[in-house]
Amino acid sequence: MEKHPLHLKNPELQTSPEVQRAVEREEQKTGKKVPNDPAERIEAYIDRLENIFLSPDERKRDRNLEMFRDKIYDTLIIKRENFPDSYFELQQRIARERGQAVEEISDNVREQMMTVAIEDQKASLDAWMDYLTSDDAVYPAWFKYFVWKNVTKLSQFDKERSEFKKRTDSTVAPYPDIYSEPLAQIADLYEQVKADNKNLQEPEIKEAFSKKFPTLYAELIQKSLATSMENREEIDGKWLKYEQGKDGDAEKLFQSLEGKGTGWCTAGHSTAQTQIESGDFYVYYTNDSSGEPTQPRLAIRMDGNNRISEVRGILPHQGVETVMQEILDSKLAEFGAEADVYHKKSEAMKRLTTLEKKQSKQEPFTKDELIFLYEIETPINGFGYQKDPRIAELRGQRNTQEDLPVIFDCRSDQIITSITEVSENTLVYLGPWNVEVFNQIKNYPNIKHFYESFPDKKIWLTTLDTDPTMKTPAEALAKLTEKSIYLSDYAKDLLSQTKFSSQSEHYELVKFTVAQLGFSKGATTAEIYIKAKELGLELCPAEVGPQLRLAYPGRDWFLIAMEPMLGRRGDPGVFRLSASVLALDLDARRVWPSNRWNAGDGFVFRRSRKS
Repeated sequence: MEKHPLHLKNPELQTSPEVQRAVEREEQKTGKKVPNDPAERIEAYIDRLENIFLSPDERKRDRNLEMFRDKIYDTLIIKRENFPDSYFELQQRIARERGQAVEEISDNVREQMMTVAIEDQKASLDAWMDYLTSDDAVYPAWFKYFVWKNVTKLSQFDKERSEFKKRTDSTVAPYPDIYSEPLAQIADLYEQVKADNKNLQEPEIKEAFSKKFPTLYAELIQKSLATSMENREEIDGKWLKYEQGKDGDAEKLFQSLEGKGTGWCTAGHSTAQTQIESGDFYVYYTNDSSGEPTQPRLAIRMDGNNRISEVRGILPHQGVETVMQEILDSKLAEFGAEADVYHKKSEAMKRLTTLEKKQSKQEPFTKDELIFLYEIETPINGFGYQKDPRIAELRGQRNTQEDLPVIFDCRSDQIITSITEVSENTLVYLGPWNVEVFNQIKNYPNIKHFYESFPDKKIWLTTLDTDPTMKTPAEALAKLTEKSIYLSDYAKDLLSQTKFSSQSEHYELVKFTVAQLGFSKGATTAEIYIKAKELGLELCPAEVGPQLRLAYPGRDWFLIAMEPMLGRRGDPGVFRLSASVLALDLDARRVWPSNRWNAGDGFVFRRSRKS
């Protein structure tokens, strides 16, 4: 009987409590005994994880991941009390090297520095969670589990030393970047061992498999980085199509990408096979020194229904090189309307390129260009699975204090960073957000723009004028359906009981996290509602849920603070706005008074009508 690669790497896994619980759950579900075999026990555990995090139902997958996200943060993100003094000393030293005199870092600044570091860690974890649960990561579930367990123990990759730094409770750095090609190569290796343990008798396989994941991953990353720099100045070449279901095309695709440093997971044998099974694959190869098209630079992956699923380049995070943009645009034009979304991305990338050139020449940016760069109105979406690094690079070269008055058409003295500075002339607030600040700032209707930090943390503060034609649950359901908004069954239960106004209502709404209400370690529903009342906030009428969902295009997740209504199982619930890749959602959550909420969970309240 073949031994599972996970068992070979960790013999204790099959007897661990989490595996035992999964085995017991599987036996209860099927009524059959799981054989006392490590491979069978591990598969039962992986099946359980796959059902939770890799469900084919995208909405279920997104909701499950969102439920666990805060728990993952709590386990893996550095705690404020664990920040080492050396971190702040380093920041002081960096400031001095830049010519900034910093004798002492105040408590307020230390808090801000810790917040930035924590958010960076969260973003790096989000990248791994989103990647491993995406369709682009075509690895088996057990391998995704293996990768996650390993990368969450690592810090950043040191390119000079070709190794990963280990994480501790006091590690401030983000989690490692994602390198798809080396992961695919490791997946290939482990798949060979899983298929037949006799492959471990092969010297090359035995040597590679014997290495710990961080060591092997680091070696393959270094090799990929070195290879990816070859022949980058050449752009002439040829598009080749690898057809879904065509015998031999997966093997041809794999061979053409092997050792070429693309950074694509398709460079693995098994992943190339999986992707060809799911749709056609187009690759643009530039010419080598012999004039032969051998160097892959662009890829277009189809989903099997002649729809574009992914566009990739060979820059970090699979971004597209500037010099390859015209070639990509020409190819995308062949796909007609299907390529519209990718044309929009292409235009965004061209705008970034234009800004790069202007920045290098120290030319001023226009108001519209600054609005674009800081993503004031819409996010900048590129072809990679992470943000184009040029966005952060360009912002880092800007003087934000000089840009803000241009963006918001105001004077610098009309922008404040502390509530103590507020006046009738204030137009922009950039500072801490909590109920106390809100209760002061709401008396200044002249303020039009609110941020905790610019531009990444915009404060959610809005008004809602309800649709007077939506007077019944049936009419609301029809409008939500017309807008392709997904409703869960639980949300439909609440909607059927919702009372709608007979005329247009004006609601002033504000969102707070549980932490912003004063509960840094989370709180129960009862505690949140009592505290909100004490602070002068009101619960929303139930109609705010569907009315706001129709009016608000945002994809963020939050709950409507309202009087709970009973669902079909007798559980009290409230509306929740959320989103999947496919659509905006109107969902619902159970809210027993004793239900505990994480510090980062957001609730939307109604501004007190007495104020």
